[in-house]
Amino acid sequence: MDIEKLKFPIGEFSPLETYTNEQIHLYIDDIEKLPLQLKKEVEGFTDNQLDTPYRPGGWTIRQVVHHIPDSHMNAHIRFKLTLTEENVEIRPYYEDRWAELSDYKMSPDVSLNLLEGIHKRWVNVLRSMNPEDFSKKYTHPEYKKVFQLKEALHMYSWHCRHHLAHITELKKRMNWK
Repeated sequence: MDIEKLKFPIGEFSPLETYTNEQIHLYIDDIEKLPLQLKKEVEGFTDNQLDTPYRPGGWTIRQVVHHIPDSHMNAHIRFKLTLTEENVEIRPYYEDRWAELSDYKMSPDVSLNLLEGIHKRWVNVLRSMNPEDFSKKYTHPEYKKVFQLKEALHMYSWHCRHHLAHITELKKRMNWK
């Protein structure tokens, strides 16, 4: 089995040179749909299934479910900072270390509920933004890169589909319903 395909079932993220308003709306739709899609995919999973890694050496499904709201809380805050401040430099975090903390062992329902609330608020902000807002920028010190919000939005749309595919592809390989 190809480990790269297991790591990146929809391919690696690749930013575009330009973004249309139509693409931006589709990316927002991806973010809006994720909580229900994720809930549907893990509904009825046993603890054994939740604690199965999506690939050798990878996170368990439970860790993936808890990771997504953590990541998206950070994204929501990054967007709000960028919309309300100048010269924003965001703060990175060690997601791999977060995945080892005790809250990542909790029931996924806790994070599924959290994700639903975060996404409702985030989508509300995203839908209220005008086209110029999506050109606002923040600096990511870890990557030493400046991100426009439209690229960040694209990346988080990809992030939604990327982690959802980790779960759906594992379900297919394991023949889980």
